[in-house]
Amino acid sequence: METHIVEKLASFINDGILDSEMIHMESEHSALSAALGASATGVRTFSATASQGLALMHEILFVVSGMRLPVVMSIANRSLSAPINIWNDHQDSISARDSGWMQFYAESSQEALDTMIIAYKIAENKDVLLPAMVCIDGFTLSHVYEPVDIPEQKSVDRFLSPYKPVYKLDPEKPLTMGPVGFPDSFMYFKHAQQKAMESALQVIKKVNTEFKQQFGRDYGDGILEGYKMNDAKQAVVCMGSVCGTVRVAVDKMRKDGKKVGMIKLKTYRPFPKKRLVEVSKGLKGMAVLDKNISFGNYGALFTDLKAVLSDKIKMNNFIIGLGGRDITVKHVEEVVGKIGSKKDIEWVY
Repeated sequence: METHIVEKLASFINDGILDSEMIHMESEHSALSAALGASATGVRTFSATASQGLALMHEILFVVSGMRLPVVMSIANRSLSAPINIWNDHQDSISARDSGWMQFYAESSQEALDTMIIAYKIAENKDVLLPAMVCIDGFTLSHVYEPVDIPEQKSVDRFLSPYKPVYKLDPEKPLTMGPVGFPDSFMYFKHAQQKAMESALQVIKKVNTEFKQQFGRDYGDGILEGYKMNDAKQAVVCMGSVCGTVRVAVDKMRKDGKKVGMIKLKTYRPFPKKRLVEVSKGLKGMAVLDKNISFGNYGALFTDLKAVLSDKIKMNNFIIGLGGRDITVKHVEEVVGKIGSKKDIEWVY
């Protein structure tokens, strides 16, 4: 799924377009370990994975974030076995939501490209220094062919200035990274990561504004985007490529006189609690679409929203698209029609 991403980068390196080194490793666990080491020496580092590959990286995800290394990684979202399935849902990245990585979800190919550039500037900010996952729906985005505006190198260089790490491994200035954290100090490190996540929200908005000023494109405020929310009484909350389908459905329902809007969550971690409260004002009902399931509970997005909005808004959770199951405009219309029902979680087939 992610293979052609690194293959393309390999061709750039081979052709002299990209001044970089490709490190070939025997597994995803080793690949992220190598990315960790490279980032610690003070160079920009990238990797890509999906599904079981991300699961194999799980141990090292926590090490990278705990060491505050701004690695950026593309996740071509796919389901996790068993049964064996190579198609799209969000179970892989959602299962890593608590690993200390920022998570950004793209709706389109253009947004995927732009977010990759934006993610580096956010991750490398001295008030953040956290790794980032740019999540693109497997096949739906990872294998789609559509025109995109690829910025010129000089424009990207102007936006994303040369990387100057705050800390790096250097024999001339020795330091220790990732030492033992005894009980008297461990919580301080974790608290620092939490504060960095909270700081990231303002940095995300700032960088998104800078990107719009230079390239003329934006995705809401970089955190979320409200679509036809000004007078909406009901809203569909979603992430990733399904947002395109929801837009069409919202337009259709608007023509039918229904005051429906969409809340597209671009930034899932850090979770934008205040922004979600702001954009939800005036709503009477909400349909939360989850392309994942926390077995024995609800979808992850619904659980997070429920904690933020409490019982202020009637919320219904819809589990959709697992294993690549199609999500149509008709499905979206159906879930909106079920907002307010006593059944607070339903599986949409």
